[in-house]
Amino acid sequence: MIAHDFAPSRAKAKLGAMKLIVTLAALAALAAAPARADIKVLSAGAVESGIRPAAEAYAKATGVKVEVSVATAPELLRRIAAGEAADVLILTEAGLDQLAKAGTVDGSRRVALGRVGVGVAVRDGALKPDIASAEALKRAVGAADRVVYNQASTGLYVEGMLKKIGAEASAKTVRYADGNGVMGHIRDGKGAEIAFGAMTEIMMYQGKGVALAGPLPEAIQNYTAYAAAPLAKAADPDGARRFLDDLKGPGKARFEAAGIR
Repeated sequence: MIAHDFAPSRAKAKLGAMKLIVTLAALAALAAAPARADIKVLSAGAVESGIRPAAEAYAKATGVKVEVSVATAPELLRRIAAGEAADVLILTEAGLDQLAKAGTVDGSRRVALGRVGVGVAVRDGALKPDIASAEALKRAVGAADRVVYNQASTGLYVEGMLKKIGAEASAKTVRYADGNGVMGHIRDGKGAEIAFGAMTEIMMYQGKGVALAGPLPEAIQNYTAYAAAPLAKAADPDGARRFLDDLKGPGKARFEAAGIR
């Protein structure tokens, strides 16, 4: 009778079992490892046309999802004060100054994004008013059936500007919480209506029922500077820093392309 040595077979089986254990352990560790953290950005609506393409390009390049939530500057300040969590805040320079003093954002890592001016819009196909000067704008406001603007930063400026140039519009003024409401009104409205809004917001609706009549005359134009900064209590400080670094470089071109300079 020939004796069979089963030792090599047992050794191979043991080696195979060990490899399986190592593989399963590696898979378990991978499953337990935290996924790459998403970055949450709270942004003022006036720069939405810049931050959304910048966020999409960053996500494509890095694999890190960037969640963008857009609101008016006053609404963002309210949400931050109420304790809403986020990694990056995009706001007016003045607003970030206020929050930096309070320790809510890290002002030392602020990234300037550019300025946005105020423009005049009408319904697509409507006669564009002459707004080449303050006096011409006053006449255009006087001839309009309705004058539409928001209740946020742009609207506060417009309200004061109309009083300054002596344009009587209070009886026919319609105001909305944000620029989307203003542009939607003009797009769906009727009669001789004119709207005031951030140039970037008007351009987002250009060709979608809204037409740009032009920017405010330079003598009464108002530019608002916007910047981004990390929240002091950011859930992912390193992720926020990397995203802000991108906004200094490749991301900046997305803002410039949207007219935010």
